[in-house]
Amino acid sequence: MRDESNLLGDYVRARRELVTPEQAGIPVLGARRVPGLRREEVAMLAGISADYYLRLEQGRDRNPSAQVLESLARVLRLDDDATAYLLRLGAGRPRRPRRRPRKETVPPGTAKLVATLPLPAYVEGRYFDVLAANALATALSPRLAVGGNRLRDVFLDPAEQALFPDWEDAAAGMVAGFRESVGTDTDDPRFIELVGELSLVSPRFSRLWARHDVNTCEGAPKHIDHPQVGSLRLNRERLGVNGTAGQTLVVLHPDPGTDTADKLALLASVTQTAPAAGTARIDR
Repeated sequence: MRDESNLLGDYVRARRELVTPEQAGIPVLGARRVPGLRREEVAMLAGISADYYLRLEQGRDRNPSAQVLESLARVLRLDDDATAYLLRLGAGRPRRPRRRPRKETVPPGTAKLVATLPLPAYVEGRYFDVLAANALATALSPRLAVGGNRLRDVFLDPAEQALFPDWEDAAAGMVAGFRESVGTDTDDPRFIELVGELSLVSPRFSRLWARHDVNTCEGAPKHIDHPQVGSLRLNRERLGVNGTAGQTLVVLHPDPGTDTADKLALLASVTQTAPAAGTARIDR
């Protein structure tokens, strides 16, 4: 796993390599030996010295002004989420001793709600662990069960990958959402475990992680190719769980009167009604 101590430098370098000279309005004369923009080009466009920009990438200056960061965000074509992430990286953070793994527990009221909802629902922890799930969620995917991890399943389980006709996009979005969820808290043992494992065994994850994409996980359409009932087009809602450090209640629901609504009702009718919302305490 890559050393995460130079988060700011790693981030601006990765994003620099994704911006083409054409996008930045720079004429291309002859062959270029580096992907994306050169360091001196970014510095010029951002209005800072090339030496100062080099110090930022190398981690020799980790506290640039907000004005410099916003200039870099403009040059690197960052959206609002990515710009906010860049500003957090530049704010710095106090050194802390390495923490012991913490445990996540779903609030009892939330666990009861998940169990009684007539729609597929589950609770996801900050590191995308499944902390609670109802029977209909597990009927959509057996991996949506307490103790599972969405990152591991999406990247390492072929059966889970087969559920997503747009798996490439789904995987990219999940990695970007994971980086946003973790933020600068990269000394957390749970983060180290997950990124280290996936970087070693999944080339696709490793490539996506190296891009440093950032995106807030929000509600969005979700297309599932279910082995029993076929194609399902669901709406995904993500709701923060009050009183927790980053837990999210995820609910999947169809548009009323659609073929997907009928298929989901059929799946619910053959699903055992015993609650599946037991919570798990997962080391982080």
